[in-house]
Amino acid sequence: MDAWPDTPDEALRFLLEGNERFVAGRADHPNQDAARREQNAAGQRPFAVLFGCSDSRVAAEIVFDRGLGDLFVVRTAGHLVGEEVMASLEYAVAVLETPLVVVLSHDSCGAVGAALQAHESGVTPPGHLRHIVERLTPEILAARSQGLTDPDDIAKSHGRGTAREILAGSSLVRERVLDGRCGVVVLAYRLAEGRTNIVASHGLGVHV
Repeated sequence: MDAWPDTPDEALRFLLEGNERFVAGRADHPNQDAARREQNAAGQRPFAVLFGCSDSRVAAEIVFDRGLGDLFVVRTAGHLVGEEVMASLEYAVAVLETPLVVVLSHDSCGAVGAALQAHESGVTPPGHLRHIVERLTPEILAARSQGLTDPDDIAKSHGRGTAREILAGSSLVRERVLDGRCGVVVLAYRLAEGRTNIVASHGLGVHV
């Protein structure tokens, strides 16, 4: 097995190679045994923090073929950023010294779909679901102003916006990106194919 990744680009390579195994049906299921469980009991050293949507079809450890202690996972509906999310990301980056932050968007996103429907119908959903729509509406309007109408393209745009929001809102993450200790990447996941594609990156060698 390759050495444990300690740079943003190495961490991204680990993730993409794991995703390729998952897509091809050749998953290794690493670090999922009793030995790994015991090894991690005393502490954790994840190589990536993954901030994604709560959608049940996008389980990070499965789609990237990883195991216990590999990924620090934070999930909310529509990967909306709040104070608790930002604190969780900063903990992973600043305390655990995780070299990569991943924003994982996906197609057929229910949160984006709900915001689009509310925008078009003028009717917002009841209860706390309204909050998701209200938070996403400015991004819907911004995407539409750029000529984006396809929901999946809007979801990708939202992923890029989430990365910018993280960098703007966290000096801890931003400083580590600027000095090369951390990178931020936006990946888009295709539900039917299982494949992720790079949408945007900050502080990495890849260019989109």
